[in-house]
Amino acid sequence: MQPEFWHERWQSQRIGFHQNKVMPLLQKHWPSLGLPTGSQVFVPLAGKSLDMAWLAAQGHRVLGVELSPLAVQQFFAEHDLTPQIRGTAHGVHYLAGDIELICGDAFDLDAQVLADCVGVYDRAALIALPEPMRRRYLAELYARLPAQCRGLLITLEYPQAQKEGPPFSVEPAEVHALFAPQWGLEELEHRDILPYEPGFVAEGVTALQTRVYRLAHR
Repeated sequence: MQPEFWHERWQSQRIGFHQNKVMPLLQKHWPSLGLPTGSQVFVPLAGKSLDMAWLAAQGHRVLGVELSPLAVQQFFAEHDLTPQIRGTAHGVHYLAGDIELICGDAFDLDAQVLADCVGVYDRAALIALPEPMRRRYLAELYARLPAQCRGLLITLEYPQAQKEGPPFSVEPAEVHALFAPQWGLEELEHRDILPYEPGFVAEGVTALQTRVYRLAHR
């Protein structure tokens, strides 16, 4: 799970984690956060997710971070956007309209960069990391988000022995252990999705669920 792993995935276009439509669970549950128009939303390990464009269309300012320059460049090209580009200590910043992507390591971001983020959307970040890195991810990156930040977390659960991640299975007990006591956590939905994921079936996975959690930073 070193940077070279992700660079190779994007270079070879082995990006099965990328969805060609906006996540329906985002559309369903995001309004429950009640974030004001103009709020900045943090999207970690953003890839070229269409969810970012959807969030911007809801009136939010989006701040994403992504390791792969190919992913960042493809996002703006596929949305016919010409970003302004500048370098900082945190990476290369691409800005077009209400969407800013930092091409760099998410762990290099500090509290000052994230200070205006009143929302967070985590669909493919936590589950992209192996268990030791998940602990670091919460202890470092999530801890730098400001108090009162609210967000959505979407996870997957399956028999981990049946498939090599990423994405990894993250069970509810681990989610609660990772986020408590700094974050309030409320489960909004739990559904079986194996029939809709033929790639998992082809790898021999026999059960697959997704959960949606609402987060509130204390």
